[in-house]
Amino acid sequence: MSGVFVITGPSGVGKGTLIRLLRERVPELALSVSATTRQARPGETQGEHYHFLSDEEFARHVDAGDFVEWAEYSGRRYGTLREELDRHTSGGRPVLLEIEVQGARQVRETLPDATQIFIRPPSDDALRDRLVGRGTDTPEQVERRLNVAGEELSAAGEFKHVVVNDRLDAAVDQLEAIVRGTLEP
Repeated sequence: MSGVFVITGPSGVGKGTLIRLLRERVPELALSVSATTRQARPGETQGEHYHFLSDEEFARHVDAGDFVEWAEYSGRRYGTLREELDRHTSGGRPVLLEIEVQGARQVRETLPDATQIFIRPPSDDALRDRLVGRGTDTPEQVERRLNVAGEELSAAGEFKHVVVNDRLDAAVDQLEAIVRGTLEP
């Protein structure tokens, strides 16, 4: 399935901001809405930011084989429902998946033609500052996310494309070049 772009990297690296800016520059890109068992944060809307599912609903979808990928991250489950992806790609529209490293590995197996892009922070300290600055996690959750981030950062070498999110404009320029280079013959 060509026209599928996977953007991954540790929590707090700025994936959401980069994707928002990339979609402003490449408006034909659709964004696949992931499913999650975590609670909605203030301002998040069901079906727009995530498909918020109970643990039981998520497990039913796993058992039915409804996910292209799914993973557990920081005690919560996240996944891409096959119907969500098909909704965009069936009409030939390119689609972005913002997923965790575990999920990106699954997509590599199930959709080998997908373009995978890993987003890195400029440093460990910058990542810590971003996670703390978000104000959405307790200190314990920040530490848990940083521990997971260390493992995820070691996976960057698995990805053909690695973008360092140091200067926002430069990172978006690099993402746009990757996407346009893939979409244009």
